Amino acid sequence: MTARSFVLFDTPIGTCGLVWAPTGICGLQLPEKTPAATRTRLRRRWPEAEETAPPPDVQTVIDRVVTLLKGEPIDLSDVRLDLDAVPPFHRRVYEVARAIPPGQTMTYGEIARRLDAPHESREVGQALGRNPIAIIVPCHRVLAADGRMGGFSASGGVATKRRILEIEGAAALGAGPLFERLGRPGG
Repeated sequence: MTARSFVLFDTPIGTCGLVWAPTGICGLQLPEKTPAATRTRLRRRWPEAEETAPPPDVQTVIDRVVTLLKGEPIDLSDVRLDLDAVPPFHRRVYEVARAIPPGQTMTYGEIARRLDAPHESREVGQALGRNPIAIIVPCHRVLAADGRMGGFSASGGVATKRRILEIEGAAALGAGPLFERLGRPGG
């Protein structure tokens, strides 16, 4: 088993946790109600990970995530990931999701069509619901066909998803990029 490490770090949405291995980032835990609860959840998901100070390359990723969550349109698609434990279909879904720029959205159906699996939007949603690297694999940028938020498995659920989209400039509650997809057929 690959040695994994983790660190907690503060962001505008709360205390997050980042998990890494020598091969790349393996997890990003979104905030729970308290930093202690975030640490507990992270340790449940990655029990072998040791809490430690991040090396410079991991600190750079943390700084970029924090900058994104402050509202700057930072592209995280170049962050090296360790997805060895992730099923192949999920990896393909995550690759498409990583191409969605900050402030933009896509539907589950659009991702399914890009994967040449047009009838598998539910499976796309299931893959995103198991996304171990939220924010870096921006599952929050994926919406239901009618523009609804759909699900979000992080603490706070859809409210957290909406907040992150608002920070990125995607939501103007009735106008703006978040709702541009509403008129699109088959989303």
